[in-house]
Amino acid sequence: MPRNTRATIAMLCIGLAVFSCLYSTQAILPELVSEVGLSSTAAALTVSAATGALAVCVVPASILSERFGRGRILLVSCLAATLVGFTVPWASSPALLIGLRALQGALMAGAPAVAMAWLSEELDARALPRAMGLYIAGTSIGGLMGRLIPSGLLELTSWRWALGGSALVSFLFAVAAAFLLPKQHNFTAKTLNPRREFAAMLEHWRTKELGLLFLVALLAMGSFVSVYNFISFRLIETFGLPQALVSFVFLLYLFGTWSSAQAGKLAAKHGRGTTLLGACVLFGVGIALTLGPLVATIAGMLLLTVGFFAAHSTASGWVGAVANHDRAEASSMYVFCYYFGSSVLGAFAGTLFGAFSWATFVGFYVLVSVILIAIAATLKRRAVG
Repeated sequence: MPRNTRATIAMLCIGLAVFSCLYSTQAILPELVSEVGLSSTAAALTVSAATGALAVCVVPASILSERFGRGRILLVSCLAATLVGFTVPWASSPALLIGLRALQGALMAGAPAVAMAWLSEELDARALPRAMGLYIAGTSIGGLMGRLIPSGLLELTSWRWALGGSALVSFLFAVAAAFLLPKQHNFTAKTLNPRREFAAMLEHWRTKELGLLFLVALLAMGSFVSVYNFISFRLIETFGLPQALVSFVFLLYLFGTWSSAQAGKLAAKHGRGTTLLGACVLFGVGIALTLGPLVATIAGMLLLTVGFFAAHSTASGWVGAVANHDRAEASSMYVFCYYFGSSVLGAFAGTLFGAFSWATFVGFYVLVSVILIAIAATLKRRAVG
């Protein structure tokens, strides 16, 4: 098999493996509340602990890859995280369950930290766009699998075996990646200098446009995960839908994959500012619609998903265009904010959902979306894209 083809398929498998285990508990949060006795806040922590640990570890993983190689960090990260996945279903207490999920998140940080850098360094210019596209598709479809497989298995067995089945699928993709990923040819080890790397990342906040884009990552991802964490509760408790049917709401992720690609075309035609602003408006309208009846709620989740993926695709690409030095560090800071937002706002969502009505819950995230719209409008006025 040609080297470029092997690398492309390997990266697809890495995306599928890592992101299927990252969100494996999200679709079964209501089951964890009813069967394990977790509060809604503690259940949400099974997602937030993983994304929070990933956020904390993504920068160190990126720094380590400069010394030990991108490929080594990728495969160790992928295999270790999926192996820990086999222990998660057998946690003997809620605290251990959350702790193991945090360990998983920390271990998988190496994949989002260095995957694109590996591709950029190792593939020729003709093969790179396709490989990048398949990796991103793998992350999106992997996230979808991580939600659908456990919720589907839950109809046949307990939550423990449902998570175990999901872990097995993730591990098999990780093994396939380990066999397929070629050795690096274009890597030169560097002396570790964490202080310089962290200083470069913090320096990017001095550029107003970058600081605003980092905030887009934090607020958009945090709100997106929060609503998806608790929409299952609303669909079950308010509309009386069974768990198996509720899990199909995650199929809306496929529209997110489509909107990511469309956002690139719209940005090229109308500018990044206009595209980001439109995406944030869709995002906010989608959140607001979840206050309505079932049809409006599903439509809202569709708009929320389309808007989020379009905003993320536009903002992440914009970071590379604005950063005129230390671009890897700028990208790492964006990824950190992305997952930090998921963890912090996702954890806060559990408290909000448990203490207040759905209208208050939605109202808070509509307010966040208004802030996002204001940020996008500011970026558009500055015309940096």
